[in-house]
Amino acid sequence: MKTIELSDASKPLSDYAEALDDDILVLTCKKKPVAALVPLKHVDREALALSTRPEFRAIIEAAREEIRAGKRLSLEEMKGEVLK
Repeated sequence: MKTIELSDASKPLSDYAEALDDDILVLTCKKKPVAALVPLKHVDREALALSTRPEFRAIIEAAREEIRAGKRLSLEEMKGEVLK
């Protein structure tokens, strides 16, 4: 992941976007991240949009907290829950 301070950007953002390859470029203002240029070559746009939604991030964080708390299901238990 690369970072560039917006005040140090010496060329248009389109030039940086064309040079991304598979890397993400984080744009900062006063050393704080404000935006990112993300290549979409191998990314589903719907998945990208979903991953930035606060509701989705809350679901993921709740699941991570359950894992940290030791709340887990075995594969067989999960199948039993899903196939009820």
